[in-house]
Amino acid sequence: MVKIGRWIGAHLVLALGLLVLVYMYIPNIIVALMSFNDSTGAKNLYRFQAFTWTNWTHPCAPTGMCEAVSKSIEIGLIATIGATILGTFAAFGLVRHRFTGRSTMNIVLFLPMATPEIVMGSSLLALFVAAGLGGHLGFWTILAAHIMFCLSFVVVTVKARLAGMDSNMEKAAMDLYANEWQTFWRITFPLVFPGVLSAALLAFSLSFDDFIITNLNSGQTVTFPMYVWGAAQRGVPMQVNVIGTLMFLAALAAVMVGEVGARRRAKLIAAR
Repeated sequence: MVKIGRWIGAHLVLALGLLVLVYMYIPNIIVALMSFNDSTGAKNLYRFQAFTWTNWTHPCAPTGMCEAVSKSIEIGLIATIGATILGTFAAFGLVRHRFTGRSTMNIVLFLPMATPEIVMGSSLLALFVAAGLGGHLGFWTILAAHIMFCLSFVVVTVKARLAGMDSNMEKAAMDLYANEWQTFWRITFPLVFPGVLSAALLAFSLSFDDFIITNLNSGQTVTFPMYVWGAAQRGVPMQVNVIGTLMFLAALAAVMVGEVGARRRAKLIAAR
């Protein structure tokens, strides 16, 4: 009994962690399962009827869905690039430099993360209307809004990476006669790149997933979340689950590639 109690105590945290992970991934498992559901003629679309490959072989069968997905990906990629560049510069400025108003800037950058989306979306709509863009809402207003709310997440993520980075390696590079430009590209940027990549992936996920802010500032432009919301009024096509599964697999692949790359780099450094 004592041994059993010790074994349970030693593995309790692991077991609880596995249960939490299983619980977190239940929605993803259900989405993947429903992507193979044949809902033809079914009254309850969310009940598994029969197995079929049709949803995967014809993912663009629902009218307008693939166009909405393409629009979300396009906006997400551009917003990610813009927010990542601006956010990385801002993070370097806040971590590496001391200037008047630095503490205030940290608070201002954090506010979009703490502000409810409905408040931010309506505020942006009021801004665009006041700027004379009320009749021109669409791709560019969505893009501006996405860059704005993704920027805070990028700054916070890159700041955390910079704050935990050892500056001795940069000093050692300069002691070996490397100039500031060489030190940045050969030492600083490779060290901070995992944080920048994480921030970019987070920004893309937030942009692709957003509905509330997008809905208020979209005009006639339809993104994937808006398409799903509109389709829900008459019955969500099972191809939506295909897109959801593909996005999850793409995110999982990106994380796995990054982890494998990090382990290989660690092995190379240890071998030296």
